[in-house]
Amino acid sequence: MNIYSRRIALALLAAVSTGCMVGPDYQRPAIDATARWSEAPEHNVPAPAEPSRWWTSFNDAELDSLIDRAVAANLDIALAQARIRESRANRTIAAAPLWPSLSGTGSFTRSTQSENAGGRSTQPVNTYQAGFDATWELDVFGGSRRSVEASQATLEASYFDRGDVLLTLLGDVARNYIELRGFQRQLDVARNNLASQNDTLELTRARYKGGLASDLDVARAEAQVETTASQIPTLETSYKEAVHRLGVLLGAAPSTLTDELAPSRPIPVASAQIPEGLPSDVLRQRPDVRRAERQLASATAQIGVATADLYPKFSLVGSAGLESIKASDFFTGDSKLWSIGPSITWPIFQGGQIVATIEVRDAQAEQALITYRQSILTALEDVENTIVAYTRERVRRETLLAAVASNQRAVDLATSLYTRGLSDFLSVLDAQRNLLQAENDLAASETAVSTDLVALHKALGGGWDAFPMEMNIATRNVP
Repeated sequence: MNIYSRRIALALLAAVSTGCMVGPDYQRPAIDATARWSEAPEHNVPAPAEPSRWWTSFNDAELDSLIDRAVAANLDIALAQARIRESRANRTIAAAPLWPSLSGTGSFTRSTQSENAGGRSTQPVNTYQAGFDATWELDVFGGSRRSVEASQATLEASYFDRGDVLLTLLGDVARNYIELRGFQRQLDVARNNLASQNDTLELTRARYKGGLASDLDVARAEAQVETTASQIPTLETSYKEAVHRLGVLLGAAPSTLTDELAPSRPIPVASAQIPEGLPSDVLRQRPDVRRAERQLASATAQIGVATADLYPKFSLVGSAGLESIKASDFFTGDSKLWSIGPSITWPIFQGGQIVATIEVRDAQAEQALITYRQSILTALEDVENTIVAYTRERVRRETLLAAVASNQRAVDLATSLYTRGLSDFLSVLDAQRNLLQAENDLAASETAVSTDLVALHKALGGGWDAFPMEMNIATRNVP
């Protein structure tokens, strides 16, 4: 290498070490969050359950087992983890241009020259050649480093995407399990009422035979029995659908859990207190918000990648090897050859393509910013709505508890008065109908209280970090 080549190479290396990165430097947007939730009770005591494993507050071993198995086998989780591996590989690909590329070559040719083309010899000539070619594009204006920055942010976004999938899975498993127990409770209510109404029907028939009741009373009792019986198939369908959904969430056949979940168990009930959390905590915790923020960072870096195409590209190109027309001389000193030198390419005219690409990247970054802001508003709305639903449903459940007790007393009194001939049969039917409705409403409300609490934990973004995956986000392969 002569002194001129050395000076050029040193100058280019100095430019790389001190070169700037074109395009905007990413700054995380500031977020304005309120100090507390507007719908939270004034004197709420935080629930003692560990936020990262909130489902354990329901004290249901079956639910804990279902969640652990779902996380291990769910196909959506496996798909999200495969996307993380893809993003990690793409980051390595993006970092590769920052390193010199080296390739080996080897060839043997046997050729002659055309005598009519002015060749001096028409005798065949053997040529043996082997060597290495090296190229290093110097990232003077930071295009490749911006590409690595974008790929890094995309990798982190894919990790939070897995968190969002995991958070959804936790909520779906808990909600479907609670609803399944709720359907079992409603089936028990319907079957118990059906048995009671059958007893009333038999009593009415006996009274009709004894001349103490009319045929109309019997018809009304029969209609009541059939109406209650008609509700059972619908509840059984809903129950079976919940079983099948849980099986699929566990990455198994729909009917896998049929026998396991068949025994009836109470509706899971957790602490009556709202989980602790501030709006600012949610925005740091929710994976969908964090994914949107990382996507914004990636889109911002892509502006720099596109902007770098406006500037010249500098490269060091070199080769070294052996070449000889005789195999016996191939490894001698006279067979050596080499070359090294800088090169430069600079786009002069491309019909506005580069500038238009920059505009595209800038517009994409603006869209990512809007999406990020929208995800924040959606997160805050989710929490406020779930707090309202949870607190109001708890009030409704307490009212329904009193309604069931009153309706049960009404049934007992109406039945007693009817058997003594002091009241008509319509009072019995109305009391039984009202009791069935109140008990159904109570079962549905108890289910809703628990599912609303699940939705609140999901809105707060808790639980996904209880099942960490090695993100491996440290930048590798960057010189």
